[in-house]
Amino acid sequence: MNKARGRILLLGGVLAAAASVAALWWNTRERIVYTTETVKRGDIEATVTAIGTLQPLRYVDVGAQVSGQITRLAVTPGAVVKKGDLLVEIDPSVQRATVDAGRAQLANLRAQLAEQQAQQRLATQQLARQRQLTADEATRLEDLQTAEANHAQAGARIDQFKAQIDQTQATLKADEARLGYTRIYAPMAGTVVSVDAREGQTLNATYQTPDMMRIADLSGMTVWTEVSEADVRRVRPGLPVYFTTLGGADEGDKARRWQGKVRQVLPAPQVAKAQVGAAAKPAMASKAVTYTALFDVDNADGELMPQMTAQVVFISARAANAVIAPLSALALNGESTTARVLDADGNPQSRNLRLGARSRHQVEVLRGLGEGDRLITSEAKTGGGLRWLQW
Repeated sequence: MNKARGRILLLGGVLAAAASVAALWWNTRERIVYTTETVKRGDIEATVTAIGTLQPLRYVDVGAQVSGQITRLAVTPGAVVKKGDLLVEIDPSVQRATVDAGRAQLANLRAQLAEQQAQQRLATQQLARQRQLTADEATRLEDLQTAEANHAQAGARIDQFKAQIDQTQATLKADEARLGYTRIYAPMAGTVVSVDAREGQTLNATYQTPDMMRIADLSGMTVWTEVSEADVRRVRPGLPVYFTTLGGADEGDKARRWQGKVRQVLPAPQVAKAQVGAAAKPAMASKAVTYTALFDVDNADGELMPQMTAQVVFISARAANAVIAPLSALALNGESTTARVLDADGNPQSRNLRLGARSRHQVEVLRGLGEGDRLITSEAKTGGGLRWLQW
């Protein structure tokens, strides 16, 4: 009885030891642990980011067309003006004297014309008398020829004075226009955004028109955006775009966004304008090339100001309620893309994908993944050896 009981106890101990060894092996075997992310639906945007500068959509630089000293400056920066408002007065002394001299010369020519017309009437009468005398054979042929020459000469002199009067009138109109240029009026309604002239300053408009101020319509703005050459092919007219200003950077997601559409992409970098007409120089390898994209925004509330910096986002593609996957979980092999998912039994499967719009971190999956799939994002091995406990 005791021997049988001892055998049973020994057998139980052996079985317990075997179970412990099996459990220890099971817990210390090499295994692969997968980290997964459930595929969901959402909105995605493919974007191009850039930095832009705000400029008024409509503005004009006001310059002086005559030389002289500024005697009055009627506006200051920030002033709101209407079309036709007086802006600047320039000393008109020289221009007024020129106009007075032109008017006097015109009056003199008209007086000479009147005198010559009187001479022509006399020459006409003398010619008629000589012709009558010639018909009566009471005068010499030489006297008739002299009367005809005097008559023709008087007519030519009249034509000469008329031409001089026309020339003087044209010159006088130009002088009167220059006299009018001494009072400069606003060519458009808007806000005076800058003034570069001062009262008492002498302007020289002989070789080029000196700019005195800029008037801008601030109700509409244009964003001049510098797009890198790597991204410019993705930006085209009509593309949706939005931007925030640096002043709203601290507001995070609550920062105000201004919306617009790309109006134009300039065909050449702006730095190339300095090389027009000159031999092209090779660009420095370290010089980044940017192209200018323009779009307009409404500024009826006056929140935007000239020269503000805009953080611009062009939306090159957009998808709503799409199947979205993280780019880091996909394997890009040339033109094909694959991903691994766990099936219902927890085994990995490889799938070929067709992609759509992509952002910096995510991509739209058009085929190969569905909502709810467990996408493998990473894996790690565990176990592979015994660990001894220390007490």
